[in-house]
Amino acid sequence: MVDARQRLGHLWRRGTEFLGCEVAILGGAMSWISERSLVAALSNAGGFGVIACGSMPPDRLAEEIAATQDLTARPFGVNLITMHPELDRLIDVCGQMGVGHVVLAGGLPGSAAIKRAKDTGARVMCFAPALVAAKKLIRSGADALVIEGTEAGGHIGPVATGVLAQEILPEMAAQVPVFVAGGIGRGEAIVSYLEMGAVGVQLGTRFVCATECVAHPNFKQAFIRAAARDAVPTVQVDPAFPVIPVRALANEGSRRFVRFQHEVIARYRAGELEMKAAQLEIEHYWAGALRRAVIDGDVETGSVMAGQSVGMVTREQPCAEIIAELVLQAEAALAARATPAPLEA
Repeated sequence: MVDARQRLGHLWRRGTEFLGCEVAILGGAMSWISERSLVAALSNAGGFGVIACGSMPPDRLAEEIAATQDLTARPFGVNLITMHPELDRLIDVCGQMGVGHVVLAGGLPGSAAIKRAKDTGARVMCFAPALVAAKKLIRSGADALVIEGTEAGGHIGPVATGVLAQEILPEMAAQVPVFVAGGIGRGEAIVSYLEMGAVGVQLGTRFVCATECVAHPNFKQAFIRAAARDAVPTVQVDPAFPVIPVRALANEGSRRFVRFQHEVIARYRAGELEMKAAQLEIEHYWAGALRRAVIDGDVETGSVMAGQSVGMVTREQPCAEIIAELVLQAEAALAARATPAPLEA
């Protein structure tokens, strides 16, 4: 496996050098889940943890960064939502706390936000949902891209990971480091994307059942019991009222969301809410429903956000064990590629 290990190291060297870690596996930023414990555990295991800022105010983010720094001396990043009303202050907090990597998510960030983050000395990563967006982000100054397919958990776009990779990697991989995300649960898939030109991958669902993850035991058990087909996107009830779909395990909570959409849209059409306020109410619904599931363990009416790779989550394991397993699978895949197939008689 020595040659396979060297080959793997070569394939994701740009990724490990960009992140400053041993293994080019980013932890997906999951609200209520990607906090100090999981983030530090991922970085300590050789990967790269990312704090999910979500709706945190600046003071709360500073507290979380400091607590993570107390648990690891290794690099980690912070994921910031571009629609956050205090985005500039959050970026400044990251700079003051010496965060080396800022991930801008939840929409295409403007060049001003990218520049502000880069001026702190941080490397800036952005999500590119299409090739045209990838090119725009690079022109705006993004240092690296994450392309995430619809197989992912939480808020999703409409295009599959494999299609995005085919569209974006041939065009962009030579220009900037590109990480692939969405539906990745095994090392063989990691190798495939690396061979296409990616420098690393991002996984979220696979780490929910990490021993170090603070998610409620009920939440973890829901993942362990689930199959890939159980993680489904939410239904948009009115094409005239845009709602970003969310992939989660089907339950009473997802059925309630359909009813909630009808209620919000009715209020919008009655003139009680403006479009932005109506969309914000929907976002608040998900934030509350997710917290109920992750923290309180209400997996019936809460939101159990999960990617389609949930079927590959079979037990609770330490982060280091999960990463080691993924690396061994990747090395085995590379070793198999190097072994000639036997000739048939």
